[in-house]
Amino acid sequence: MNKFKLGPKVKFKIAKLPSKKKLIGDYTILEPLNLKKHSKELHLNYLKDKKNIIWTYLPYGPFKIYKSFRNWIKIFCLNKDPFFYAIYSKRLKQYCGMASYLRIKPNHGSIEVGHINYSPLLQNSAEGTETMYLMMKNAFENLGNRRYEWKCNNLNSSSKKAALRLGFKFEGVFRQMFIFKGRNRDSAWFSIIDKEWGKLRIGYRKFLKKNNFNKEFRQIKKLRLN
Repeated sequence: MNKFKLGPKVKFKIAKLPSKKKLIGDYTILEPLNLKKHSKELHLNYLKDKKNIIWTYLPYGPFKIYKSFRNWIKIFCLNKDPFFYAIYSKRLKQYCGMASYLRIKPNHGSIEVGHINYSPLLQNSAEGTETMYLMMKNAFENLGNRRYEWKCNNLNSSSKKAALRLGFKFEGVFRQMFIFKGRNRDSAWFSIIDKEWGKLRIGYRKFLKKNNFNKEFRQIKKLRLN
C-alpha cells in the first residue's frame, strides 16, 4: 500500500477557452480587442496620463506615438494567450482601457487576469470594478475554472491593495521571477477559487446596483466582500 498521501480526487471537466463573445454589464462592455476598431481611441485615452504612471509596472510602454502602440497591439495582444479585451464605458461612450486573461490552463481549470491598464477615465470608477466582476464571473460561471489568479510586482502597492479589495487572497511572493525594463521583479501572488465565488458574487452585485451611485456617479457604499 502506498504510504504517501495525495489530495482529494477531483471531478472536473476541462475548462473552456475565452471566446470572441462580448461580456456585457450595466456600465461596461468588454469586447475582444480589435486593432482597427479600438486602437486609436485607446491610445488617445492613454495619452491623458501625462506622467505615464499607468505604464510604470507594465513590461512595455509608454507609447507616445500611435504607430508604436498599434504595432505593439498587433504583435502582442491579438493572440489566444494572453486574450485581451477593450473596455467600453457606456456612460462615457468611449473605449477607456484594456485587460486580459493569461496563463490559461484549461486542463487544470486555472486562469489569470492581467495586463490591466485603465486610462485616467476609468480609474477609481464603477466601470473599473464592473470590468473585474465581469471577467471573474465569466472565468468561473461560463468557462468553468477552479482557480482565478492575480499577480503583480511586489513593489506595486496599489495593485496589491486592489487585489485584496476585489476579493483575492494573498498567497506569497515569488522572488526574482522576472526582469522587466532591466529591473528585477518579485511577484506577489493572489487567487480566488471556485468555492469562494458565490459569496463574492453577492457582494459585487450589491455594490454595482444603480442606487449605490449618486448623480456624479460616485459610490455611496464601498465594495464589501468579506
